Amino acid sequence: MKVKWLGHACFLITSEGGLRIITDPYAVGGGIEYGRIAEAADIVTVSHKHGDHDNVSSVKGKPEVMDSAGARKAGGVDFRGIASYHDEARGGQRGANIIYCFTLDGIRVCHLGDLGHRLDAGQLADIGQVDVLLVPVGGNYTIDAKVASEVCESLKPKVVIPMHYKTDKCTYPIAGVDGFLKGRPNVRHLDSTEIELKKDELPAFAETVVLRHAL
Repeated sequence: MKVKWLGHACFLITSEGGLRIITDPYAVGGGIEYGRIAEAADIVTVSHKHGDHDNVSSVKGKPEVMDSAGARKAGGVDFRGIASYHDEARGGQRGANIIYCFTLDGIRVCHLGDLGHRLDAGQLADIGQVDVLLVPVGGNYTIDAKVASEVCESLKPKVVIPMHYKTDKCTYPIAGVDGFLKGRPNVRHLDSTEIELKKDELPAFAETVVLRHAL
């Protein structure tokens, strides 16, 4: 399985068999200055209906779209959408958010979308075991570095990939990634936009991987 960070909360995740999943495709503008998405996919997941996460029309091909909570199968993969919120007011400020979990090549992936709060016991149970966690860390619109670290501790993933933080291509009033990385053990900064992961080669101790944005 390959995980490529296109930018913001958007990843291209490709199975060994060539199945392509894109998460939260963004629209360019309004503080999002990553390059336009030109990738094709078989499946697209959408955590919520904000323009920086819901630009499905930018994805080439005829992808099947996952945009609701519940269990559903696509491309032979079982997806689980878990209801959550974009804020700490049960959606009163920014609305709902969907966490997506799925297993590809034997690796359990969890994309938290724009999670805005700590996870409760029910959500933790619904998510279950996680190998790779894609977690927002920039704060303001999502959980911040402190809460993101707490979420990581709760889920105990083997690989953590931070997303949704301030970069040279994102001018949102959010924090960069350094606050989240401070004090974390086993941090790897890759001079690459993607990482290849294999089930039998996942780290024994939690590792945080920082990718370069591709677009």
